[in-house]
Amino acid sequence: MKILLPDHKRWVHDSLMDVRWGDMDSLGHVNNTVYFRYMESARVEWLRSTRDTPHGAGQGPVVVNCFCNYLRQIEYPAQLVVKMYVSDAARTAFETWYHIEKQGAPGEVYASGGATVLWVDFARQKAVDLPDWMRGMVEG
Repeated sequence: MKILLPDHKRWVHDSLMDVRWGDMDSLGHVNNTVYFRYMESARVEWLRSTRDTPHGAGQGPVVVNCFCNYLRQIEYPAQLVVKMYVSDAARTAFETWYHIEKQGAPGEVYASGGATVLWVDFARQKAVDLPDWMRGMVEG
C-alpha cells in the first residue's frame, strides 16, 4: 500500500547526504531500513537548526509512527537530497514528510515517507503541548 503525502505540507529543510558503502544490502542496493536513517538524519538536522538542542528543558520530540514508500532503488555511490516538510500541528504533535531524491535529479523521487512527532516530557514520560516556538516552525 502506498501512502500519499498531503498537498498542504510545507517545505522546511533540505538535507544533503552521501550513500555509504555499508548502506547497501546483499542485493547491491540501499537496504530498506537505511531510508529511515536518512529521514531521521534530516529531521534531527532540521530540529538542531531551529534551536541549540532539540530537547531543551527535559522535553523534546519522539517519533510515534513512521512509514516509507520505496519507489526506486538507490545504489552506491550516490549523493542524496532529503527534502523535509511539516504539517498538521496539533496540541502535542505534528507530521513530518520526506522526499528522497538523488542530487542532480530534482523532482525524481526515489522514496517518500513520513513520521508523526509527539512532544514529550521525558521525566514524566507524558505528551505535553508543543512549545510555541515549535508550533511556529510547523505552522510557518
